[in-house]
Amino acid sequence: MEGARSQKAEGDVAFENRTKVLLILPQDILDQARVLAGEATTTLKLSVSVQIVLRALIEEGLKRDGDRKVFANIEGQARTVRRIRSLAGRGKGADGEQGPPRSGIARSVSGSDGRQRRT
Repeated sequence: MEGARSQKAEGDVAFENRTKVLLILPQDILDQARVLAGEATTTLKLSVSVQIVLRALIEEGLKRDGDRKVFANIEGQARTVRRIRSLAGRGKGADGEQGPPRSGIARSVSGSDGRQRRT
């Protein structure tokens, strides 16, 4: 079996050290990745998943070290996340609208010591 291990393709090594990541994407970006996966499947005559497409796009994007377009995209996303979090901290949704009113009914919450307290 040792001989088979040394004959691995270069790309296979990347899968030996892997981790799982939750990635939240806008629907239109996911749709574009699906289209690209379909085109790649047709062109390459291989089964290409959205996961493969996203992995390739991330790898290629990381190779563009210092690219202004990449940094502009990162900045735009970071500012959007900051704005959403800021609005959420003030009880507003991502669209800036006030969230649903809190009821006047007190509820029980467990503290870190396990005792119940009123809020």
